[in-house]
Amino acid sequence: MGKLRYEPYRWMIAGIGGLACVYSVSRLPLERIDMRFLLLTIMTVIVSSRISIKIPRFDTNVTVSDTFIFLAILLYGGEAGILLAAGEGLCSGVRISKQKKPVTILFSGGVMALSTFITVWITRFAFGPNDDIYRHTPSLLLIALCTMALAQYISNTGLVAVGLAIKSEQPVWATWNKHYLWTSITYIVGAAAAGATVVFVNNIGFYAMMVTIPIISIIYFTYHKFLEDIKAASAQAEQAERERAEQAERHIAELSQHIAEQERISLALQESKEHFRNAAFHDALTGLPNRSLLADHLKLAIERGKRREDHLFAVLFLDLDRFKNINDSLGHTIGDQLLVAIARRVEGCLRPMDTVARLGGDEFAILLDGLEDFSHAIHVAERVQDELMMPFNLKGHEVFTTASIGIALSTTGYDQPENILRDADIAMYRAKDNGKARYELFDTVMHTRAVALLKLENDLRRAIERQEFQVYYQPIVSLETDQIAGFEALVRWIHPERGLVSPDEFIPLAEETGLIMEIGHWVLHESCRQMRQWQLSFQRPLMLSVNLSGKQFIQPNLIGQVKDILKKTNFDPRLLRLEITESVVMENAEAAAAMLHQLRDLGAHLSIDDFGTGYSSLSYLHRFPVSTLKIDRSFIGRMGEGGENSEIVRTIMTLASNLGMEVVAEGIETEEQLSQLRALKCEYGQGYLFSRPVDANTAGLMIMAKQPQDITPITTDRAILNAIPDTPYIN
Repeated sequence: MGKLRYEPYRWMIAGIGGLACVYSVSRLPLERIDMRFLLLTIMTVIVSSRISIKIPRFDTNVTVSDTFIFLAILLYGGEAGILLAAGEGLCSGVRISKQKKPVTILFSGGVMALSTFITVWITRFAFGPNDDIYRHTPSLLLIALCTMALAQYISNTGLVAVGLAIKSEQPVWATWNKHYLWTSITYIVGAAAAGATVVFVNNIGFYAMMVTIPIISIIYFTYHKFLEDIKAASAQAEQAERERAEQAERHIAELSQHIAEQERISLALQESKEHFRNAAFHDALTGLPNRSLLADHLKLAIERGKRREDHLFAVLFLDLDRFKNINDSLGHTIGDQLLVAIARRVEGCLRPMDTVARLGGDEFAILLDGLEDFSHAIHVAERVQDELMMPFNLKGHEVFTTASIGIALSTTGYDQPENILRDADIAMYRAKDNGKARYELFDTVMHTRAVALLKLENDLRRAIERQEFQVYYQPIVSLETDQIAGFEALVRWIHPERGLVSPDEFIPLAEETGLIMEIGHWVLHESCRQMRQWQLSFQRPLMLSVNLSGKQFIQPNLIGQVKDILKKTNFDPRLLRLEITESVVMENAEAAAAMLHQLRDLGAHLSIDDFGTGYSSLSYLHRFPVSTLKIDRSFIGRMGEGGENSEIVRTIMTLASNLGMEVVAEGIETEEQLSQLRALKCEYGQGYLFSRPVDANTAGLMIMAKQPQDITPITTDRAILNAIPDTPYIN
C-alpha cells in the first residue's frame, strides 16, 4: 500500500470505470430506453445528485441517488444502471471539485461505475437478470435487495476508503471503519425504497414513483441531520461520555420515530393506491365499471374468442330516449337518481359473468360473455327494455323512460374493443332512427352507411368553403293570369365528384350538424340579390319565397340577419315571403307567434309551408301574422283520386279566405289539378306542370317570356333540370 500513490490510484479507478461503461454500452438493450428512462436520468443526475451530504475531511459526497440507480437496475437492467451511476458520479464530481480537476471528476465517475458494475454482476450471478428480480417472491426479493445494498455499499465505500487510506497513510480498515461504517443505512434504505417503487410502478404505472420522493426526502433529511449532529458531537470532544451517549440515544429515538412515520406513510400510500385504482375504473355516480374497465373485459373476451371458435359474446349499447326532457323538466338531481336506478335494474337482468358499464351521460354498454347462442343477447335486450319501461318513483315523481339498444355480435370478428363498441353504437342509432324504444342488430351495411354519412358530412363542410351550392328557382304562377308572380328559392349542391346531390340526402344532415344555418343565410342573401337584379332589369315586382329551417327560426339573431340582408341587397321586404313549415311553428306556438310578429314588423310576408300536415291549432293560427298558406303537395297530388281530397283542399281554401290569407298550391302536375284549383279560385300555384326548379339564367329567360311554358324548349341544360327533384325543403 505504501508504495502506491494517491493520484495514480485515482487514475486507475477512473480507467477501470471507463472500461465498465464501454462494456455496458455494448450490452445495453437500446429498445428498452424510453422517455421514462430519460425522466429517471434527469431526476438522478440533476435533482438527486444536488441533494448531497459532504463526508468530513474527504473530497467525496453521499447522495440519495443510489435509490434511483437501484431503480434503474431493477427496471431497465444492470447496464442501464451502470451508465446512470457513471453519469451521476461525473456530475457530482464536477459539483464537489472546487478546482474542477479532471482526475477528481473522473475518479468520482469511475468509483460509481465500477462499484455499480460489481453490484450488478453479484446480484445477476445470485438471482438472475437484474430487471426480473422484482418478480421473485417477497422473501426472495427482500434477500436480493439486501444483497444489492450490501454489494453497492461495500464496493463503493471500499474504493473510496482505499484512496483515502493512501492519501492519509492510514490502514484501510481503520479508515473505512472511521468514515464509512455508518453510511450503510443510505444504501439499505435506498434499496428498500427502490424495491417498493418498482412494485408501485408495475402495479400502478411509472409515474407512481413520484409518490416515493417524499419518503426519500424524509430519509435524506433525517440522515443529513444525523450527520450534522455527529459532526457537532466530534467538535465537542470535551463533553462527558454520558452526554454523548444521551445525545446518541435521542437521535436513535428520532430516527425510530421517522421510521415509524415512514411506515405510516407507506400504509397511507397503499390505501390511496386502492382508492385511485377503484376510481380509475368505475363510474362515480352509479358505481358501475367505466369505459376503461369495460375495454379490459372486452379485450379478454376477444382473446378468448381467438383461442376458441365456439366462444361467443355480444355487446349491447344502450341509450335512454328523451333523457334530456327529464333533466330539463325535473332537474339534474332527479336525472342522476334515474341513472342510478337504471343501473340497478340493468344489473338485475344480467348473469354474474356479464358486465354493465356506464360510458357517460345516459349511455350504457353491456358485455354478454360466454353465450351459448346469440338468441340470449336478444332476450337480454328485450328484458332490459321491459324493465326500463316500468315507472320509476324518484322523490315523489313518477318517471317513465325507454331505451334504444344496438347489438353487435362477435361473429363479425373483432380485434379491438373500440370496434365492437362502435358497431353497437351504430346499431343503437339505427334503433333511434327507426322509432326508438327498440333494439337493432348490427350488420356491415350499417357501418358502410355510417362511413358514407361521415364522408358526406365532411364534403358538406367543404362545400360551403368551396361555394359548391347554387340557388335554383321554381316559378310561382298566378292561376288567374298565367303570369309568373315570383319564385321560390331552392338550394342545390353540385358535388365535384358525385354531381347533383339530392336535397333529401344532404338537408337532414345539414340540419343535424347545424350547417343549415350558414347555408340558409347564404340562400337568403343570394336569392334576394338575384331577385333585386331581376326587378331592376325587367321592372317587375316579383315576389321571392324563401324557406326558413327550424334551426334558423329559433336563432336569437334571426331578425338581425334578415334585416342586414335586406339592407345589403336593397331588397323590398314587402316582396319577400318567408316560409315556415307548419310543424315548426306548432312546436312552440307562443314563441313562434312572437318571432313571426318580429319578422312581420320588418315588412316581410309570412307563409305557412306544407299546410295540412302539421296539425295546426286553429286557436293559434288566427294569432299568427301569416298572409299565405301553402297547401302541401300530398293533397294536390291526390285531388283526382276522389272527392275526399278535393274537399280537403276546398276546406283549406275556405279557411284561408275567412282568415284573409292567400293560397299557394304546391306540386301541380296535371291539367286536371290546375282546372280544379282554378274552380276553387286558388290564387297561386307551382309545380312540374309549369316548370321544374331552374338555374338563374333559365329563370331570367322565363321572366322575359312572361309565361314559364314558353321557355321550355330554350333551356340549355335540360338533362340537369330533369334530374333535379322538386322538393319543398329549400334550405
